[in-house]
Amino acid sequence: MDTTARAIKGSEYGAEGTQASVQVQALLRLREMILAGELPGGARIAELTVVEKLGFSRTPIRAALMRLEQEGLLDALPNGGYAVKTFSERDVAEAIELRGTLEGLSARLSAERGVAPVVLNEARACLRDIDAVLAVPALDDDAFAAYVTLNARFHALLSEMADSAVIGKELERVCSLPFASPSGFVVVQAKSPQARDMLIVAQDQHWQVLDAIERGQGSRAESLMREHSRMAQRNLIDAVRGQRLDQMPGLRLIRKRH
Repeated sequence: MDTTARAIKGSEYGAEGTQASVQVQALLRLREMILAGELPGGARIAELTVVEKLGFSRTPIRAALMRLEQEGLLDALPNGGYAVKTFSERDVAEAIELRGTLEGLSARLSAERGVAPVVLNEARACLRDIDAVLAVPALDDDAFAAYVTLNARFHALLSEMADSAVIGKELERVCSLPFASPSGFVVVQAKSPQARDMLIVAQDQHWQVLDAIERGQGSRAESLMREHSRMAQRNLIDAVRGQRLDQMPGLRLIRKRH
């Protein structure tokens, strides 16, 4: 389970839930600034500048900067601050493919070995919560932050189901690669009907893979998780190639193939 998922787990209610929501929104806004081109490749980012620009306190901004470094979007500079990274299209495609391969293996092992009922119940409850979030016609910022939180929770539970320290560690590593995290969203992705449709399809895949795991269908579970990541890969690469740069203009951080 990655550090973001651990921070989210158990902080869904009361003051802790509010704090988690603020941290997620700060992360989403800062990631959006990077991917929207407001912070171009190579640009230095100072913590205080971001605090003033976004209006969050230093604590969630510091956490967001650290998380984006872990995701591979930022480089920590020796003298303090961070710099925005750039990537090749191949880097991004391979990172997402690798995440799907590992999640597919994790799902297959979960189906073949069996999963504790308590974990399956948690996963079902998580998916029901996502269904509730997606039931509205359009997602506002709070609803999208809730989706990101719940999506991270579900993927963390999928990793937990395999009960493999080796695979869990490698998933944490691969999710630090550029754009590979299953929660590597930006706020603008919730603003169009097409993007929301994509989330609904992804949610259907979530339910299908959980069903396959419960039925002990290892090959089906593995195939579903690999297709789940390929959908993310296709959507991102389509955007890189200019089909949706109006929604995510900062994807020019990813260098196209020539």
